[in-house]
Amino acid sequence: MSPGILSGVTVVVVEDHDDFRSVLVEFLSRQGARVIGCATASDALAAVIRERPELVLADITLPDGDAFQLLQSIRSLDPENGGNTPAIAMSALGAAITDQRALAAGFRLYLGKPFTPQQLMEAIRAALRSQS
Repeated sequence: MSPGILSGVTVVVVEDHDDFRSVLVEFLSRQGARVIGCATASDALAAVIRERPELVLADITLPDGDAFQLLQSIRSLDPENGGNTPAIAMSALGAAITDQRALAAGFRLYLGKPFTPQQLMEAIRAALRSQS
């Protein structure tokens, strides 16, 4: 992966575990992305409205709801306010049902934790490609 591959891309990362959120923010920043880290769904929704990112990367379980509720809130926004923002779900729950549920809910992709940097970048590329 070459540095700068995500140059010009804004990503909202929603992860309630501080250490993992920090790792994701740093990794994506090193790839050139502008990253907004959020610990809650409500902070993430506010960031989507304020920043209009190209992508949301959201943990399924959050302290103030879940990623499904977050995505529903995002989809209720007008497109010019971020309503069509592509989103990737991630979770350590690991069940195939979670994968199917995430895709059925409108997430572009589902990443089971743990995942590799390569898997993350492939998922991001696919989500961004499907938006264009």
